[in-house]
Amino acid sequence: MIQIRITSPLTLTNWEIRGRKKMEMRAKQDMELGEEVTPPLLPLSFSLHDSFLSSHCSSCFSSLPPSPLPPIPRHVPLYCSLACSSSHSPIHSSSAESLLPQPLPPTCPDSSDLRTALRLLLSHPSSCSHLYRLNNGLLSNYHKLTSSPEFAPKIRQGAIAMAAARKLQNGVEEEQSDDFLLEEVVLCSVITNAVEVQDENGRSLGIALYGPSFSWINHSCSPNACYQLSVSPPTATPSREDSCSTLGIVPSVSGEECGVCNCVQHTKGSKGYKYGPKITVRSIKRIKKGEEVCVSYTDLLQPKAMRQSDLWFKYQFTCSCSRCSASPSAYVDRALEEISDSNLLFSSSHFDLNLYKDKTTKMLSDYVDETITEFLSVGDPESCCRKLESMLNLGLHIEQLESKDGKSQLNFKFYPFHHIALNAYTTLASAYRIRSTDLLALHSRIDECQLKAFDMSRTSAAYSLLLAGATHHLFCSESSLIVSAANFWTNAGESLLTLARSCVWNSFVKVGLPISERSAVVKHRCSECSLMDVFDAKLILSQAQRANFENISSDFLDCVTNMIPKIWRFLVCGCDYLETFEDPLDFKWLVRAWHSHAYANPDDEDFNFVTVDSLFQHHAESYTNEKRINIYKVGIHCSLYGGILSYICYGQKSHLTAHVLNILDNVENFVH
Repeated sequence: MIQIRITSPLTLTNWEIRGRKKMEMRAKQDMELGEEVTPPLLPLSFSLHDSFLSSHCSSCFSSLPPSPLPPIPRHVPLYCSLACSSSHSPIHSSSAESLLPQPLPPTCPDSSDLRTALRLLLSHPSSCSHLYRLNNGLLSNYHKLTSSPEFAPKIRQGAIAMAAARKLQNGVEEEQSDDFLLEEVVLCSVITNAVEVQDENGRSLGIALYGPSFSWINHSCSPNACYQLSVSPPTATPSREDSCSTLGIVPSVSGEECGVCNCVQHTKGSKGYKYGPKITVRSIKRIKKGEEVCVSYTDLLQPKAMRQSDLWFKYQFTCSCSRCSASPSAYVDRALEEISDSNLLFSSSHFDLNLYKDKTTKMLSDYVDETITEFLSVGDPESCCRKLESMLNLGLHIEQLESKDGKSQLNFKFYPFHHIALNAYTTLASAYRIRSTDLLALHSRIDECQLKAFDMSRTSAAYSLLLAGATHHLFCSESSLIVSAANFWTNAGESLLTLARSCVWNSFVKVGLPISERSAVVKHRCSECSLMDVFDAKLILSQAQRANFENISSDFLDCVTNMIPKIWRFLVCGCDYLETFEDPLDFKWLVRAWHSHAYANPDDEDFNFVTVDSLFQHHAESYTNEKRINIYKVGIHCSLYGGILSYICYGQKSHLTAHVLNILDNVENFVH
């Protein structure tokens, strides 16, 4: 979901207005897949969002236990330990943040932006000699932001509020002045470079600003690295792994000198910060020595036009990476925006098809966004499922303008890789899971409602598997989508294992459905691929396995491709839209139709996406023990593969990798 505030660091992917200086980070040596590009880096400055000040530690961002005491004022920080308090409270008391106006003017930036900027000011002199950078080597992007109608009023108002608080802190009577240059530059630096810090549930807790070791890493829509933020309470001794890690990149500066200073010990964070959310960069592709290291500032599962719009709105630059500059457009970008069209009434060649496609995409996008927003705010998963599946099934009818052939009517549907369709799959998997959970909570004994809940869990797992398969298809042509693939494969595996573990299976015999006892579901070692061995040995992609990742990935896909036909029709039974897919991994029919320029023509035997009735004419299949075991085996494989991908992206200590190991441990406990 696109956020309004800047969520990633802006460095000089484009050139500064003055100085013509470009900064970037390049690899010090060859790097393999899944290597640390940086050790965990401490921030220069950071702050919780207002809504989390009473529930999380202001120093390390870890959650606090519920307090029976009345809520404290928002400007009073809370800490999880004496160590956090000793590290952070002197900075809080010296920054003047408690003296910011309450409430802030509506035109101000977020309170977390102002507090982060005030804390950053503590390490800077009282004057600023250059409008482009601060003494820590960060660029402020001052001229661009203060020339932007979107940002200029907020920056000005925020600088005024910061200056007023600092004067009160210093005991100086507030007086009218137009000189807020220092505050504006520091605030611009925060808005430009700060990243959102999220917890394991995806909630944005606050923001953090890092030194050039991270903030000089430029953007690419086909990046070779990704980053992860970690939030945890302080430990008595630093991790041996962290202390032994070294920086794998070096700064590279080109162009005329513009006064950007050299950075000394910027990996250690700002003076006074011993704790705080750490950031780590890892390679997601093989990187050669001297090659520029890039991360993504935006959602890579958006098509080119949306990425460019997002980057310009947030960062004021146009990306010219290899993916964006490809001509013709890269396959993944065409797939993310492709829709099918069929002429339902009269044939007419006198219309601009692209015009109708653009109009339809906008209408469908707005419809999906409104449906998801309603679901998140109102909490009606049933209505959400009905609306989204109606859109996916029926598409949108558009009546053409009258021509000499009369009026024609077009029907548009999404290809399964369209970015809006992927968003819909994600929401549907969640909505069906919530519906299932709600029903099970209301009905403790096995009855019709519990069977309905089981069917909803089955449909949720099917959407998760379709989402993983569609994303994997795109990942095969754009390897930087590994981060999305890791998440979706993990989710699919967890959904399938949850379905296989359901106690409802054991009660189907009461209604005449044959199934053996729960103990019959035992752990199966796969003879076709090495995923089980990787996780059983707790190696999770060691150096030797990292070099063999392509073979591991190929074995996994071959193995799962052979198993999915044994469960797919069972998973999708009763869901009209899902029944239009023969296989959630095999999209050869779609590629054939696409390359032959075939659109959604019901008479085209290769185009199965729209011929719903002819694809499946099957009835509900028996809930057998064999079916359950196959679901379990596919779930194990998806979880294992998602775990390997997550290790590449985030390392063994990441939340996602630990979550996969926890899933597998729970499975072992279940089957034994």
